[in-house]
Amino acid sequence: MQRTREVVIGVRLRRPSPSGWIWQAVLRHPEIRFRVTVAASLVAFVLSSALSAVLLVQLKQDAYQDLVRALARDNRRTATAIETGQLTLDISPTTDSLQQVVNQRGQVVAATPRMRGRPRVRFPPPPPFEERRVGRVCGIDAPGAHCFVIVERRVGLGPDALFINSLAPAPGPLPRPVSGVLILLGIPFITLLAGYGTWLSVNRALLPVEGIRRELDEITATDLERRVPEPHRRDEVGRLAESVNATLDRLEEAVARQRAFVSDVSHELRSPLTALRMELELALSAPEDTDVPAALRAVLVNTERLSAVVDDLLALARLDADRTASPMERVDLTEITDQEVLRRPRRVQVTVLAEGPVVVRGGRSDLARLLTNLIDNADRHAAGEVTVILRTEKPATAVVEVIDDGTGVPPDDRERVFERFARLAEGRHRDAGGTGLGLAISRDIAEAHHGSLILTDRIDGVPGARFVLRLPSDDVPR
Repeated sequence: MQRTREVVIGVRLRRPSPSGWIWQAVLRHPEIRFRVTVAASLVAFVLSSALSAVLLVQLKQDAYQDLVRALARDNRRTATAIETGQLTLDISPTTDSLQQVVNQRGQVVAATPRMRGRPRVRFPPPPPFEERRVGRVCGIDAPGAHCFVIVERRVGLGPDALFINSLAPAPGPLPRPVSGVLILLGIPFITLLAGYGTWLSVNRALLPVEGIRRELDEITATDLERRVPEPHRRDEVGRLAESVNATLDRLEEAVARQRAFVSDVSHELRSPLTALRMELELALSAPEDTDVPAALRAVLVNTERLSAVVDDLLALARLDADRTASPMERVDLTEITDQEVLRRPRRVQVTVLAEGPVVVRGGRSDLARLLTNLIDNADRHAAGEVTVILRTEKPATAVVEVIDDGTGVPPDDRERVFERFARLAEGRHRDAGGTGLGLAISRDIAEAHHGSLILTDRIDGVPGARFVLRLPSDDVPR
């Protein structure tokens, strides 16, 4: 029988350190100036601390080198006394130094007053080919400190050689207190200076942003003509203000177009509704004198016009909402054009000239609506004939030309005809039943299929209008 062993694994959750909490609080602070100031102060603190550490190390090294040079001078002075035979048991120092003279047997030959009666300083002699050794010793019998810097000098050769040991307390962490304190005080000073300077700089940089924010808060849909103040400096904030004003320009233009569009829609819908109401009121006011078939035909005409306006508005709304809503497939424009021409009788003769299939990729229903709008527009304005030419251009462009023999459109008005509800005076007379949306919808469909639609003159010099549609071709090379 096997026994089941339970293994308990203890998991200790790592708690964030206080510094981590502080840093997270800084990063989550809502104000940019606070985060930037704290980050700059932290960087200044780290850099100033590193610089102060380097300066303190350099200060300590300089103090050490100065101490070694001073001890070396004492050594040379005592060595001169030995060489001239003026050395006595007591060395008369010019400074309050610590010095011993030791022979080869380790006996103290002479010493300064503060080292008199103390055992010799145990320090290895200089190498054979050198006369001096410098080092640091601790735990020796000498007054003033625990650790000392020692400079040892050999005088003479052979068994008569003497060793001069000059020593002094080793420099502490701050060998020069005044300079060290000033260096340490530089850390908070530089940190505070960097933080204060950063706070002022960020405040000055964000001051225009605050003005932009206040102005944007006061702008409403009723006063879109207001603009945010633009700073004189061409920096990031200045370019932001320019972009905001450009956006407000586009927004004001879009709102103006929307208001004009709503006004035009109201006007276009009011006309058939008014006609319907008038026909019905006339029929109700004198039912015995009303020609019922004629009244119903008039109602039907106005209903069809109202339905056409609604259909065009729905098409525009769909195109504005999502220009790729229709499924994309391979579509033969020649086939669609033939179907649209034969679908219902036309006022004038419509001739289709095609080299063969002209294939594009797009939504079949949208492309059919585009071609129908162009053919219907040409049929309403033509004097006696409409010609539709389909061809392909290299490298991969499908071209459809819809040409009529009407009066044409003046060059100044050729872009205005593509605006919504835009109808020229002559067009209103000849096209009283139109909605003024067909050409606008056609251009939107062309642009949604990465193409273009323009209005230009006929190339044969005959009066009339020539609409040119260009779409990317999807012909498969043979």
